[in-house]
Amino acid sequence: MIRLCTALAALWLLTAAATAQSFSGVARVDAAQSRITDDGWSGARIALALSQGVPWRLFTLNDPPRLVLDFKEVDWSGLRRDSFLDSRKVSQVQFGAYVPGWSRMVGELAEPMGVRAAALDVDEGTGAARLTVRLEPVSLEAFAAAAGAPQDPRWDLPVPQNLAPPPPRAADAPLRVVLDPGHGGIDPGAETDSIDEKTLMLTFARELRDLLRRSGGFEVVLTRDSDVFVSLEQRIAIAHEAGADVFLSLHADSLAEGAAHGATVHVLSRDASDVASAKLAERHDRDQLLSGVDLSTADDEVTGVLLDLARQETQPRAEALARALVDGMSEAGGPMNRRPLRRAAFSVLKAADIPSALVEVGFLSSSRDLANLKNPAWRAAMAQGIRNGLRAWQASNAAQRPLVRQ
Repeated sequence: MIRLCTALAALWLLTAAATAQSFSGVARVDAAQSRITDDGWSGARIALALSQGVPWRLFTLNDPPRLVLDFKEVDWSGLRRDSFLDSRKVSQVQFGAYVPGWSRMVGELAEPMGVRAAALDVDEGTGAARLTVRLEPVSLEAFAAAAGAPQDPRWDLPVPQNLAPPPPRAADAPLRVVLDPGHGGIDPGAETDSIDEKTLMLTFARELRDLLRRSGGFEVVLTRDSDVFVSLEQRIAIAHEAGADVFLSLHADSLAEGAAHGATVHVLSRDASDVASAKLAERHDRDQLLSGVDLSTADDEVTGVLLDLARQETQPRAEALARALVDGMSEAGGPMNRRPLRRAAFSVLKAADIPSALVEVGFLSSSRDLANLKNPAWRAAMAQGIRNGLRAWQASNAAQRPLVRQ
């Protein structure tokens, strides 16, 4: 059944693309006429009312089971998850920008479900459109067998090209920093009534980038410079392609329980290193795991050993980086969390050969932190603290380099 639905989805895409000449501008969602509901005892129904027809497609993903709907292009203004989602069979829904010009909706399914029927009906008089998708339960095996994102040049980014390894860096070369604004696109991160994490962190990343460039001695690359979704794997790949000396992921989380506040800096937990190596080897192309090293012909055991060797040299440098960042931000006024240096298994920290840290600039669930994060003067001081931390780490790292086994 799901294989048939996958074929039908491809047919719907071709039909939509053929009629796309009659579509123009951005389609707007009619929130009052859009709803996700249960369909009978076992299924689910998605109804999405749009101001006009647009090319679209759907497919499923596994772990966890999800239904993905792509559009060109939809303005989601006015659509709120709490009123849009009224179903036990679809447990979560996210929507937003995917890549420039394209929009995406992702529904997390409470159980594996396939597409029973799907259609986009366009009113010939008004041009308004209504997309209806009906889902029904299928076996876990059937769902897993059919799940996976299609590759289509009309919708997807081109396949990354293999790049030559970056040339050796001079001893006095600028520090090449990759800044990673957390979340983006359909993934808003933490949210309040007035702002979300993805927007705040993009603003802060741009401000920090500009400060570092003005200060001299830094080259800066952003993993995203607009409100688009970037996968965790792609963020690490960008750092490798840029030849990064340092990778900093920027976040401002929210905790429903407790009273967390103040900045924290995270490095990869030592306990997570073995698992990280296995997952990297699983999820990445082998030529993207270590800068300048192609592991395409290496087996899992050799790959794991090389990743562990790289991490033995990188991990102490990453921990020194985290300490320097904590000191720099503390001297800039913080405020810092009472336990500012932490270790965790964040996926975005798992580049084996790049010193990496995740900076929680503050917590949106703290009224004090939220006020600080919205304050440009406070953000400027925090950015200076991070810059000072990077400078201190760079000097220390350069002094210790001759002592490190290459």
